[in-house]
Amino acid sequence: MSTPIQDLSTALEGMVAHLAPSVVSVVSHRMRASGFAWRAGLVVTSDEGLAEDGEVRVTLPGGEGIAAHVVGRDPGTAIALLRIERPDLQPAALAAPQPSPGALVLTVGAESGAPTAALGVVSVSSGPWQSMRGGEIDARIELDTRLRGAAEGGLVLNAAGQAFGMAVFGPRRRVLVIPSTTIERVATKLESHGRIPRGYLGLGLHPVSTEGHGTGAMVMNVDPKGPAAAADIHQGDVLVRFDGKPITRLQPLLRSLGPDSVGRLVEIELRRGGQSHQTKLQVGERPAA
Repeated sequence: MSTPIQDLSTALEGMVAHLAPSVVSVVSHRMRASGFAWRAGLVVTSDEGLAEDGEVRVTLPGGEGIAAHVVGRDPGTAIALLRIERPDLQPAALAAPQPSPGALVLTVGAESGAPTAALGVVSVSSGPWQSMRGGEIDARIELDTRLRGAAEGGLVLNAAGQAFGMAVFGPRRRVLVIPSTTIERVATKLESHGRIPRGYLGLGLHPVSTEGHGTGAMVMNVDPKGPAAAADIHQGDVLVRFDGKPITRLQPLLRSLGPDSVGRLVEIELRRGGQSHQTKLQVGERPAA
């Protein structure tokens, strides 16, 4: 008669074996990560796990290495999309359920074409949030687990063996999950457009204290062809209100420049030479890097 521990071990082995044909190794320059087949010929991986440029290769289950082409990448949500000439690779089925704190999870990655796995627990599970790079992520899910560096970009499974997201490293190497709903939304846009649009002001800003206004943002430089130049904003100006709200910190202002901000007309109050000025700025689209 098998013991409960043996039953659990067998179940975990089966979960890894079921997903392993969809998980690949990703190598770019000296970076190592994992990825998974999303659609025929398309692999999702972690943007943080990819080098900025250079050749990208994918090692398939079993050890075969092939070239990959970067279709698009979105640092805001840590999602990158690769194209490979292997449409027969089995796509992973992504499930939508969001686990609760305390739920057991299994991360499945790959190294040199062989599967890797780690058991963990959901430590945080809450609502939508915005990353420090402005990405809209549908749920904040943190794991208490030890993730191998090369497993970043791999799948995260619930106790039913369903893949509900991708494992990535957050601040202080905390393990976060990019949920399946975010992956579907962002990867679909990357497949069709190659990038996710972000708002662009054409300004370099630095926080400063202002007399009578508390905190503001000093204009350190202006893109002569950007939206701020068209709105008659000059180097040395100090922005004190943006879109009707006082500027208390730079981070909330920068985070407001998400995909939906492109094209919006915002009112700006600034100080120039001790005098108050009002202007309107139409948010542009951040140029491709």
